[in-house]
Amino acid sequence: MESKQIRETFINYFASKGHTIVPGWPVVPKGDPTLLFTNAGMNQFKDLLLGKEIRSYKRAANYQKCLRISGKHNDLEQVGKDDYHHTFFEMLGNWSFGDYFKKEAIEFAWELLTEVYKIDKKRLWATVYKDDDESENYWITRIGLPRERVLRFDEKYNFWEMGDVGPCGPCTEIHYDYGEEFGCGEPNCRPNCGCGRFVEVWNIVFMEYFRDENGTLHPLPQKNVDTGMGFERLTSIIQAKTSNYQTDLFQPIIKKLEQLSGKWFLDEKNKIPMRVIADHIRAISFAIADGVIPGNEGRGYVIRRILRRASRYGRELDFHTPFLYKLVEPLVGIMGDAYPELEKHRDEIEKIIASEEERFIQTLDRGIELFEDYAESLLKEGKKILPGKLVFKLYDTYGFPVDLTELIAGEKGLSIDIKGFEEELEKQRELARGSHKFVHIYDKGNWKFDSKFSGKDSIFVGYTEKSVESNIVGYKIEDDKYYIILDKTPFWGETGGQVGDTGTIKGETFELDVIDCKRDGDRIVHIAKVKSGSISFGRVFAAIDFERRMNIARNHTATHLLHAALRSVLGEYVRQAGSLVEPTRLRFDYTSYEKPTDDQLGKAELLINTWIIQDHPVRTYYMKYKQALDDGVIAIFEEKYGEDVRVVEIEGISRELCGGTHLTRTSLCGSFTIIKEEAIAAGIRRIEALTGIKAYEYNSSLRKNMHDIAQKLRCATQELNPRIDELIQENRNIRTTLEQYRKKLINIYARELAEKAEKIKQSTIIVNILEAIGEDELLGYIDAIKERIGSGCVVLLGQTNKRIIFVVYVTDDLISKGIRANELLKEIAALINGKGGGKADLARGGGKFEGKIEPTIDKVKNIIIEKLKSIV
Repeated sequence: MESKQIRETFINYFASKGHTIVPGWPVVPKGDPTLLFTNAGMNQFKDLLLGKEIRSYKRAANYQKCLRISGKHNDLEQVGKDDYHHTFFEMLGNWSFGDYFKKEAIEFAWELLTEVYKIDKKRLWATVYKDDDESENYWITRIGLPRERVLRFDEKYNFWEMGDVGPCGPCTEIHYDYGEEFGCGEPNCRPNCGCGRFVEVWNIVFMEYFRDENGTLHPLPQKNVDTGMGFERLTSIIQAKTSNYQTDLFQPIIKKLEQLSGKWFLDEKNKIPMRVIADHIRAISFAIADGVIPGNEGRGYVIRRILRRASRYGRELDFHTPFLYKLVEPLVGIMGDAYPELEKHRDEIEKIIASEEERFIQTLDRGIELFEDYAESLLKEGKKILPGKLVFKLYDTYGFPVDLTELIAGEKGLSIDIKGFEEELEKQRELARGSHKFVHIYDKGNWKFDSKFSGKDSIFVGYTEKSVESNIVGYKIEDDKYYIILDKTPFWGETGGQVGDTGTIKGETFELDVIDCKRDGDRIVHIAKVKSGSISFGRVFAAIDFERRMNIARNHTATHLLHAALRSVLGEYVRQAGSLVEPTRLRFDYTSYEKPTDDQLGKAELLINTWIIQDHPVRTYYMKYKQALDDGVIAIFEEKYGEDVRVVEIEGISRELCGGTHLTRTSLCGSFTIIKEEAIAAGIRRIEALTGIKAYEYNSSLRKNMHDIAQKLRCATQELNPRIDELIQENRNIRTTLEQYRKKLINIYARELAEKAEKIKQSTIIVNILEAIGEDELLGYIDAIKERIGSGCVVLLGQTNKRIIFVVYVTDDLISKGIRANELLKEIAALINGKGGGKADLARGGGKFEGKIEPTIDKVKNIIIEKLKSIV
């Protein structure tokens, strides 16, 4: 059975069991700051499992692309060493949200594996959590597994959690036995041995708890089932392969690698590098397809490391030029049908990988140089261990896998400090964990809630209302600020790049100024300061600052216009990578590996202003998420979407999924002006722009500046360009004339220095200081003096702002007799506490010097005289 058929069979089976087939998420988890990457099929169902979200179905199934290269579930270092660990993999999953539980979940799994896929029952084992009698009983009494093939394990193996904080629960796992010939030979060899004989096929999690930030478990409102089956392992079993890399999911990539390298996968020394590369190209390509660009922080940094790791293993296959991008083609052939985003973004993926790998090859060479220099120093000192900090630097900065560093160190008779490396690695992980720690605003304690209120809170009415009568549901006081939850509110809580609203909340006996508004899950938290009175539960009047909201709406609608304009001018590969929408400006980050020209930015700006003048209607409406994607609606990078999604359509221009507040017509933007464009990371660029009055004020200021400049240059503003060109040319002519005079003066002075120079027999000695002069001029003097002396030594010093610079020149005949400019410079530098370097004929240096220079000049001259006397 081909992998495509295996995937389709899974989906069809669960559809027949009443499951709704739900599209998988991108590899970037939407709206979840606790995760860098989607690492399981259940990520998108987190709020359903928590009871915070209700959908139209209680049973679901899908296939999900996953990355496990960061955080709690991280298989990176195992990849390549065995046949079944991966950074990127597909997860086949089925879910129950308060519907069926242990009995049905186990029965579904067993029926699909043994009756539909026809896997040999005798090769299947089950493991359960240490105190889960119910699951053990189902396996033995209902499924009929022999008791000896149902094993109990503790939290390490049979308790699953998505992260340090979140839903979790005990699990039962199904393992496949490849046979004794694949085992370790131990009589007690069994699942979780780690020898490779047994592989986990399906993990069925009974999601019953929520683990909070203190590690405490709380029962969830409903009992859920969350299952995950590794597609690659399942395919390997069904296709009767002993390695995932022998299946049709990997073989086209490996065959392409063999063709490019001229080496064979079956050759034992090629297996690890080819496994690593075949795995990593999948992780890299899917990440880029979903909007992650290799960079220096966050997700981009992780993908850059993966790419560099793959490229480095390419060296073991004798690749010294970019090659990874050539593997995208077979990957698209294998998985493009199931994941059309690969084909859609293929050109972009190949371009980014090729560019990134080209840069890394240069970095890699520098890493090898660093290792060679350090290793040489260690060996000279008689040391035999490469420090952990250096091993980590090679790993982190230059992309060297630890086993590679250990290998090249061993070739020089060195070992590595693995403990020190792991300490450095753990420091980095602690920083990463700290930077992604998720804290609920309303989980900090000290909250007071209205016990009389039992309805739903934080109902947002701000799309249509700018003020509303409401009730305070809960509040707390912290750092002289009130944090307030209302049952309904017109206030937008900061999310999706749009800042929170400000305004007022008035009660019978108090008035609050709302200074910010944050969103925490489905809750909207108003941050306020007391203007008068004392806060209490009860009826209030909540009103936003409507003028400020309108300015925000102008900028938010303008970001959609900008996105559409960039895609029109630069190409459809452009995608939003982040945004900030404030009342005074907008900021838009987008993917692009090339800097747009001024002409292209001008075209985009003109296009946006044309759309504004044309007064296009802006409409919002709701659709099913899958239908929206099928209809070509743009889903923005890292936004969170539910089953029903809100579409913002600018008629004839764009359709995007967006929950933010917008104008009703483009003309309300007034105008649009780009004020800045820059690169902020590899492959990510940023535009800052203004709309409405702010755009007018900015352009008015530019006009005033141009008018002031025109007045100073005594010309009309429309004549500024030719007038400036004229001044530039005049300046060039003056500089050319000055340069000619400077050369003449240098020649005159050089002749005087040569004529008055002291001589020791046939060798000329010139030691002189020149006031307020730079290194380039000193070198000009040296060139002029060269022509006037046959044999000699010249030291010229320049003094400016308590700093001395100096240049030393020695003729070839004196070099042959042992006088070298670079060695002489060291002696001179020591006199003025300076430093420098150079070659035997010419050296230069400098240093701070606050003493009298004349005695130093005499000392320098005496050093030279003594050297000359010793050789003539």
